[in-house]
Amino acid sequence: MSGLPEYLRGAIDLHVHSAPDVVPRRFDDIALAREAARAGFGGLVLKNHKVPTMDRAYLVRQVVPEIAVYGGIALNESAGGFNIAAVRTALTLGARIVWMPTKAAHHHKAQEGGHGGLTVFDAHRELRHDVKEIVIEMAHSRAILATGHLSPEEGTALIRYAYAQGMRRLLVTHPDWGATRYPVELQRDLALYGVFFERCYESGDMAAIASAIDEVGVESTILASDLGQPETPAPAEGMAQFAGEMRARGFSEDDVRRMMVTNPAHLLE
Repeated sequence: MSGLPEYLRGAIDLHVHSAPDVVPRRFDDIALAREAARAGFGGLVLKNHKVPTMDRAYLVRQVVPEIAVYGGIALNESAGGFNIAAVRTALTLGARIVWMPTKAAHHHKAQEGGHGGLTVFDAHRELRHDVKEIVIEMAHSRAILATGHLSPEEGTALIRYAYAQGMRRLLVTHPDWGATRYPVELQRDLALYGVFFERCYESGDMAAIASAIDEVGVESTILASDLGQPETPAPAEGMAQFAGEMRARGFSEDDVRRMMVTNPAHLLE
């Protein structure tokens, strides 16, 4: 893994995948942390669609103390969906991100031509009681609430409710990706709630990402990799390439550092 450029030293990748997983990954947790530390990262958040990662992250920190490694829980079917007991346990064990359903989301499945899946809405298109319970539980924690692969309509309703409950650590998951694309006008509206937008290298459309940042702002953007697949670049290579793409589209080194270092550090405290 090549190193990060000097202006990106201390970068924090909020969205990286590693083994063990149900699909192949390029690195296991410890190898990923060691390589990332050597490359100059300051921190990582391990993401897994099937199992929690905060307990794994704790163990990784004991083995590779040179880098801050965090985890969380994705509320997919394998976690019991909108399971308040699972969320409470995860928060107690140090989860820093709770993702709403990703691959098990009804919206994600529908985008792929499937059926079923989880939605935050009840039959009246209001937020479900168990979803509200989770938000209220999280409002007393340091954890970040991320929209996962919900539809923009669901994500917006969730964010507005969470903000009303006092939550200020709110993250829209890859709003530039086809399956979860948020219109720029909606992004501008949500930015008024102090929301951060996690724009991922793996989403691929650099022109669309740069355009959205121009419209919505560097101050509300976090650039992450969403890497870890065997066929894709290592996270440091991907993040360096991502930075280069943004620089080529007119963003300064200070802008890119804010989106890869300062903003994620602020969100994670």
